[in-house]
Amino acid sequence: MNAADTTWVLASTALVLLMTPGLALFYGGMVSTRNVLSTLMHSFFAMGIITVVWIVVGYSLAFGPGNSFIGDFSMVGLKGVTAEPNGVLALVDGKLEPAITNIPHVTFMGFQMMFAIITPALISGAFAERLKFRAYAVFIVLWSILIYAPLAHWVWHPHGWVAQDGGLDFAGGLVVHASSGVSALIFALVIGKRKRPAPPHNLPMVLTGAGMLWFGWFGFNAGSALAADGLAATALVNTHVAAAGAMLSWLLAETLKHGKATALGAASGLVAGLVVITPCAGFVSPMSSLWIGLIGGVVCFGGVLLKGKLGYDDSLDAFGVHGIGGIVGGLLLGVFADTAWNEGGANGLLLGDSALFVANLKATVIGVAFAALGTFIILKILDATIGLRVSEEVEEEGLDQHLHGERAYSESSGGSHVEA
Repeated sequence: MNAADTTWVLASTALVLLMTPGLALFYGGMVSTRNVLSTLMHSFFAMGIITVVWIVVGYSLAFGPGNSFIGDFSMVGLKGVTAEPNGVLALVDGKLEPAITNIPHVTFMGFQMMFAIITPALISGAFAERLKFRAYAVFIVLWSILIYAPLAHWVWHPHGWVAQDGGLDFAGGLVVHASSGVSALIFALVIGKRKRPAPPHNLPMVLTGAGMLWFGWFGFNAGSALAADGLAATALVNTHVAAAGAMLSWLLAETLKHGKATALGAASGLVAGLVVITPCAGFVSPMSSLWIGLIGGVVCFGGVLLKGKLGYDDSLDAFGVHGIGGIVGGLLLGVFADTAWNEGGANGLLLGDSALFVANLKATVIGVAFAALGTFIILKILDATIGLRVSEEVEEEGLDQHLHGERAYSESSGGSHVEA
């Protein structure tokens, strides 16, 4: 066990948790004053309920030995998850041996828990301002168990079929972003459009949230090295470079399209860059990261424009940024990957090897289809039982007062666009 590695992963765990309040502010500033608290609650509630789900059963299903598709129940209630370096059992020469030995098992479990928390919270950007809170509560529990845990096992457990097939995902391009983004698209299509969409009520809140996400993402990506070493340093630098590149390319595209570079565009662009570099961070060079960010910013900007052309209401652009960004990042990894930066990775198309691109394309298609179909089934069951959408009266008057009995602002205060 290595004390420096343990310290870095513990710090990264805290950084990743900070991303969820950052997401709450990022999303909360983009809704109307009538729905600020309900939007913030989506992220904060996930911090509570998914923590419980993860320690009871989620971690065991994601990282238990199991088979190539799903873990087992051997670690239910964190059975066997101790302060010893015995994390994630893998079959070695016919025997189950620890695959992670440099940090305490409980540290690895806690780090992965923060990923499990923020992933379903990302989906909330698609249904903001119109979903029943109890439907949200049941949905994220089911989604975490039935969709997230299997995907995490496929990709990050040594015996997962994606890992065995040669697919790579350093910190969650498929597991976190593509899965949540595509699920968000399905949610938006199933629940329907808002009755009274409003412009963002507080752009300073959005920018503050984006800044917290940028800061926390260093733990998200560089912490995924699970060591305080050169790989973590590379992932951290790549994360920052891609965010900068994507922000600039998004703003350029926005200026060419609309004639102005906006604060909302800057926030959305940097988040797009963070998303697109997530699967690549530990496998590419800083210069490749710049290209990945530049490409990702433009592509995700186009992805956000899709909702206007196709007519669905992805309220806060969860699909346009996270879904498309996660997919594009996974595929670009198959182009730019370079073993000179990580001997445990693979080379991409630019170095004459197509195997990684093919493996990631296969994993992306199957993973996206799995998340989309699973989400659709969960939503249809919930809609037929407890219902998904609030009444027109509640939606008109705002979810904060009706669902939570509170208001974000008094009659005399508010943000950029205060409504009566």
